[in-house]
Amino acid sequence: MNTQQQKIEAFGRLLTIMDELREQCPWDRKQTIESLRNLTIEETYELADAILSADLIGVKEEIGDIMLHMVFYARIASEQGAWDIADSLHAICDKLISRHPHIYGDLKVADEAEVKRNWEQLKLKEGKKSILEGVPSSLPAMVKAYRMQEKTKQVGFEWENTEQVWAKVEEEIGELKENIENNAPQADIEEEFGDVLFSLVNYARFIGVDPETALERVNRKFKSRFEHIERNATKPLNDMTLAEMDVLWEEAKKR
Repeated sequence: MNTQQQKIEAFGRLLTIMDELREQCPWDRKQTIESLRNLTIEETYELADAILSADLIGVKEEIGDIMLHMVFYARIASEQGAWDIADSLHAICDKLISRHPHIYGDLKVADEAEVKRNWEQLKLKEGKKSILEGVPSSLPAMVKAYRMQEKTKQVGFEWENTEQVWAKVEEEIGELKENIENNAPQADIEEEFGDVLFSLVNYARFIGVDPETALERVNRKFKSRFEHIERNATKPLNDMTLAEMDVLWEEAKKR
């Protein structure tokens, strides 16, 4: 493993290359903070894929790509006289020290849960108007639901036990079925379906499951099995019966 000094030198090398690219490469010179946004989102999802695939080499590569983007944003900001990478790094260091008084101060904590509660309270003292203020609007809906529930938990807005949460799931499913059976307006059905999903996300938290990860694993499993059907079908899928396709599906499951 590299020493602390070697890590610092590697980061300095990236800064130097970024400066050279910004000054000499036509594509890099053309980029703006806005033009990089979608590319950064794409790189973040590529990192998420590598993590889910337990691909540590891929994680290394994707972290490098994302680090490049962070340096890129900082370089553009410095050109505008706003701030530079050192300002950004010092800001996060100061924030970490401020929000870890049990490490850099005299506060005593019992466990991880207390650390998280203190973190949210410290954010409010820093001027946040709401516990939910830090949840990005553009997060995928399932991730956003999970994060909002996690945050409100820190101030005691939480069910007492798993049984209560499951009862809520069943209640929401019942309301959805009732709306469907009564031919309720589509907007009402959609709202009730959303309530079911939100309650299931809550239940996932209580049983220690990340719902986004769980759903993505099922997506991957479905994709793999359906592609097995496509590869092994003896005739076009449109000409196959569901029963014929199901034989190949079961074969894929055994694999």
